[in-house]
Amino acid sequence: MDSKFLNARSPMRLLEKGLHGGLGPGNLGLVVAGPGVGKTPFLVGVALDDLLRGQPVLHVALDQTVAHTRAYYDTVFDDYAAHARLDDEAVVHADVDRLRSLRAYPPQGFDAAKLRDAIKHENEAGQAPRVVILEGFDVAGAQPAEFGDLRSLAKEQGLEIWMSVTCNTEEIPSLPPEVGHGKDRFDVILALEPGDGSVKLRALKDHDNPDVSNLHVALDPKTLLLTRS
Repeated sequence: MDSKFLNARSPMRLLEKGLHGGLGPGNLGLVVAGPGVGKTPFLVGVALDDLLRGQPVLHVALDQTVAHTRAYYDTVFDDYAAHARLDDEAVVHADVDRLRSLRAYPPQGFDAAKLRDAIKHENEAGQAPRVVILEGFDVAGAQPAEFGDLRSLAKEQGLEIWMSVTCNTEEIPSLPPEVGHGKDRFDVILALEPGDGSVKLRALKDHDNPDVSNLHVALDPKTLLLTRS
């Protein structure tokens, strides 16, 4: 199938509809889940969706190497291509690689200033990112000023910045304590929970909208790709 046709029918469109338009430029998004439930597959799925729509993505890894992160993207893409029976797989894969930038930093001392420098280099290279995946950032321990700096950067550059945090439990009925000072700083907060035959995705916060009903999107437990639920 053609990638544009597949992208138009992607479960991400359901997620955006359920979030009344999605995360949006200038905003911070967070996914919370228990250990090994699917935070990284979800974040890579968000990135892959933008890449398939021709939007540059910067993935910053604070807890993994560039090689490990690249290999994970390749695995997710291969699963996606096989599942979707993608036409011109090699061409699409090359386009995804061209639009995606991977950077790795030690977690100690990483801050919005370092992210700003990374984005500056991407802009100078002619590939201004639309989405930043900030993997491994210490959400639970971050201070309000750190969230404020990231939020200012997102608004200044028109970025969507996605992060994740691990919870101690698999069931997440409300905002967990691991969100820390991010409770009022994140615009969208999603929870991943194991369910019957899938990993369910639920909104805990959707901007200022009080309606955080079922998003009708899940993760396939085998491929860890986003699916309709």
